[in-house]
Amino acid sequence: MSALDLRNTVKEYVNTADIRLLKMIKALAESYQNDEQELRLSEEQYKMIDKRREGHLKGENKSFTWEQVKQNVRNSS
Repeated sequence: MSALDLRNTVKEYVNTADIRLLKMIKALAESYQNDEQELRLSEEQYKMIDKRREGHLKGENKSFTWEQVKQNVRNSS
């Protein structure tokens, strides 16, 4: 099903929906909007990531391979 087909199908549901379905659709849309907004990083967070990356590239921070991470998880269980 294409995006256009899906959009048209959803519009049909909305146009014939009762109050209960409209409230559910509204809650879903609001939840989606909130999730999208929460995924954005602030300028300060980007700066912190850049600083940590620089430390990693210079060898100043301890890091692990993916295999080491998996082994550490297995050992902690």
